[in-house]
Amino acid sequence: MNSSGVRAVVCPDKFSGTLTAGEAAEAMAAGLMRAGFSEVLQTPIADGGEGSLETIHESLGGSIRSTRVTGPLGAEVLAEWLVIPNGTAVIEMARASGRALVEGRSDPLGATTRGTGELIAAARASGVRRVIVCVGGSASTDGGLGALEALGWSLRGVDVTVACDVTTTFVAAARDFGPQKGAKPAQVQLLTGRLERLAADFLQRTGVDICEVEGSGAAGGLAGGLCAIGARLEPGFDVIARIVGLDSALVGADLVMTGEGRVDASSFAGKVVGGVIDAASDEGVPKCCVIAGQITEDARNHLATLPNVLGLALTDRVWTPSEAFVRVALLVEEAALEGGRSALDPKKP
Repeated sequence: MNSSGVRAVVCPDKFSGTLTAGEAAEAMAAGLMRAGFSEVLQTPIADGGEGSLETIHESLGGSIRSTRVTGPLGAEVLAEWLVIPNGTAVIEMARASGRALVEGRSDPLGATTRGTGELIAAARASGVRRVIVCVGGSASTDGGLGALEALGWSLRGVDVTVACDVTTTFVAAARDFGPQKGAKPAQVQLLTGRLERLAADFLQRTGVDICEVEGSGAAGGLAGGLCAIGARLEPGFDVIARIVGLDSALVGADLVMTGEGRVDASSFAGKVVGGVIDAASDEGVPKCCVIAGQITEDARNHLATLPNVLGLALTDRVWTPSEAFVRVALLVEEAALEGGRSALDPKKP
């Protein structure tokens, strides 16, 4: 591939604890420009989990708003939300009801999503008519009951899409994610029973059976609760790829580069890395490169089966994993330089 007129698109997720998606994109772009690419388009992306609001803001800009809402343990918190240029509001559940807000004082039975409902209500009151709710990092397993109560059990006047970062069904949320929120085995049983009763209550009150809806267990069942009153549930990557214009960005690209902090087998199931690889393949992009802090053995094996996909781990470039953590931006740039040179090498197919 001749470097004259070649175009790359970089669309990484965040590198958790080190780089935002936007910072990772900048480092990748710097490496690719050094490699000889004439144009590099930066399109940071996310899958609907924690950090999605920041990534969307980095990608699209928009207006940050702040609203005081009820936190997961009942104390008031100041939560930011975003209005992107097309007038859609983006709400990240973790800003109002996330685990980071409990500061080690987890209350798996009492934590609430009320603040997330209050954010949706604030967006609606501001005149917004379309809302995307990104879920992930929830502190609660209340089935969205707190949010529904804050909304008066109605989404009238606003179109809501929930960007789900998992496919877990409603009742399974207690078993799958309760322990992460501090729930002991006996509490997991209590939460499971609560979600079963809530699902029956939702069916009676709204006529919507959410039990087997894929993704309804996201954020401790918040996704299912919102679904019961009319919200659409979609895979988070698909939602965010659409609003940042990933498909159009890939048109005519010679290389697409993506990555995240850790790539494992789950990275290819509804997450950013797998989603970008699939989108690049669908668009006919000839080369793809994945850069990660760490790539597990099973992920390496999977990448090896994919044609024209190169995987580069930062841990392969340093003596210790802690060194990769400290020098991550520089290492991402150097890995991008290597990936870019490999893509431009006429000896490589």
